[in-house]
Parts: sequence; C-alpha cells; structure tokens
Amino acid sequence: MSNKIALVTGANKGIGLETVRQLAQQGFHVLLGARTESKGQEAIAQLTSEGIIAEFLPIDVSNPDSIATAVQTVESKFGHLDVLVNNAGVNFDLPETPIQETTTQTYRDTFYTNFFGLIETTQAFLPLIKKAPQGRIVNVSSILGSLNFHATPGSPIYDFKGAPAYNVSKSAVNAYTLHLAYDLKDTPIKVNTIHPGWVKTEMGGQEAPMEIADGAKTSVLLATLPQDGPTGTYTHLGEPLPW
Repeated sequence: MSNKIALVTGANKGIGLETVRQLAQQGFHVLLGARTESKGQEAIAQLTSEGIIAEFLPIDVSNPDSIATAVQTVESKFGHLDVLVNNAGVNFDLPETPIQETTTQTYRDTFYTNFFGLIETTQAFLPLIKKAPQGRIVNVSSILGSLNFHATPGSPIYDFKGAPAYNVSKSAVNAYTLHLAYDLKDTPIKVNTIHPGWVKTEMGGQEAPMEIADGAKTSVLLATLPQDGPTGTYTHLGEPLPW
C-alpha cells in the first residue's frame, strides 16, 4: 500500500480529516487537501501527534488555478493518483428557508463548490488517476440528494426540505457520478457516490446520531474497493440507497 497515493479534499476537519486518518492507517500516502495553509498544517500536526503521517496539499476546489497547481504538484511528486475522495462541500442555505425564498445566488454559490468544483477537480486529476493500476473516485454526496426519498412520503428525508440548494447540489453530484462511472466502465477506474451519514460535524450538528469516525467509513470502503468491486453505486455503509 505504501506506493498508493490518495487525495481527500476539504480534509482539514470533520469527515474529511477522519477519512485521511483511516486511509493512512491502511497504508496509503494521503494528501490532505485544504484551502488554507494554516488550517491544513494544523490538521497535519494533529495527525502527526497521533503517529499518523499525511501530507498537506493546498487545494481550493472553487478555484481553477488552485486545482491546476495541485495537479502539477501531485504529478511532479508521484506521477499518478490512486484515489480521489471529493469530500469538500458547503451549505449556504439559511436555516428553514423555504425553496420559494432561496435565492438564485445561494444556488450558484452552493453549486460552485459542491458540483462544479467537484467536476473540475475530477477532470483535472483524471489523467493521473488513469495512470494508476486501479483508480478510485469517491464523491461524497448525502442522503439528501436522493430524489426517490424526497418524493416518497414516510421516507427518512421526506419532510426535510429546509436546505434546497444543498439538497439539489447533491442530487446533481449523484447524476454526475452515474455518467462518469458509465463512461469509465471499461477501465479499471471505479466511480461511486456515498452518504456518510448524519454525523456530529459543524454542518451536521451535535444532535446527529453518528460519530465522525463512523462518518468516514463509507468513503474509505469505496476508496479501497477490490478489482471486482462495484462502480456507479450510491451507498451508505455498504447498503444501497435509492437514487
């Protein structure tokens, strides 16, 4: 595993940081992606104090120049990328704001990171992922991106419509995942999207039922799929979710 390189975006805290931790514990050389140098280095120092080795990689997925620089860094140092975990995400919805009052600017700001940033990052790193023996792309979505659940009375999220821009951005991520997985189906690369769970993070809140360590498990599971593993799936802890 020591020569396998993994990049986790938005990884200076929360689920992203825990994903770095768990991948490093499995022997990956993990690049901890974060927008801010100070926050990224603080996260690296925290891991180092635990005996976990990772490397900070500056990357802002909403900044094309930052993405391009990150790709150049990875290419020059390693020549390939085995795993890309698109973990970076934002939620700009005001609490309990109905969809009729959610501004188009909120949608633009949310999609700029959650959707377009994810696509641009993936496309930029794809040539390096293709150089890996068995590339893996994991898109961190949410159960809130499930159109089936949103349309089904009694589902876990049917009455949760209070973050429309975030929800719709995750539905778009799911759709993109399906298209990319299909396009790469005849290659060794596997592309999947995941729901980490409702986790005790800054976004999830302390009332969430899941701990951060459990929230990273699904990303790690899909990042470490064997050669005969699935592609084009939407899962949580190994269980399929309805699109």
